[in-house]
Amino acid sequence: MAGCCSSDDIDREALVGAYRRVLWIVIAINATMFVVELTGGLIAGSISLQADALDFLGDSATYLITLIVLSMSLRWRAGAALLKGASMALFGIWVIGYSIYHVIYPGLPSASIMGGVGFLALVANVVSALLLYRYRSGDSNMRSVWLCSRNDAISNVAVIIAASGVWATSTGWPDLFVGCIMAALALSSSWQVIRQARGELVGAAA
Repeated sequence: MAGCCSSDDIDREALVGAYRRVLWIVIAINATMFVVELTGGLIAGSISLQADALDFLGDSATYLITLIVLSMSLRWRAGAALLKGASMALFGIWVIGYSIYHVIYPGLPSASIMGGVGFLALVANVVSALLLYRYRSGDSNMRSVWLCSRNDAISNVAVIIAASGVWATSTGWPDLFVGCIMAALALSSSWQVIRQARGELVGAAA
């Protein structure tokens, strides 16, 4: 019957509506943690905390992009995923560069601040990842959001481990090492998202 929606259309609209609400919650969490973690990272002099804070900022921006294109065509959603994949890659490159700077000009970060702020960030990211878990197998746009939150939770565990290493060794090398791991994780996820998005763009064109 003309003008009627199929069950697939109704299911898609319900999914998009629920996903949109979850994204607003996750954006609020990420924006708040960007301020908290950047402040803590600057006070502590920690590479890994500052890197993770910038990741929170990047995630907030990319989630807003996701909201904008959520109801658009697959081509637009895949294009947004390409942009997010590129931002992940830039984040990884920035952390590598910042780590090289600290090899040349080493310092000793505050282990207590790293551990405390890192644990708070872990709680925030675990909550975000649990909220997004249902949508992890969607298109490249949804998958990129899930990967961001998953990577953040992994990074926070690494920051806490780095804080323990800094405390135990009284050097900044554990913090530097974790920063490099976070960069590698960002570059790996960037490749996954870009590869899936390119495939979707080719399919949409065909």
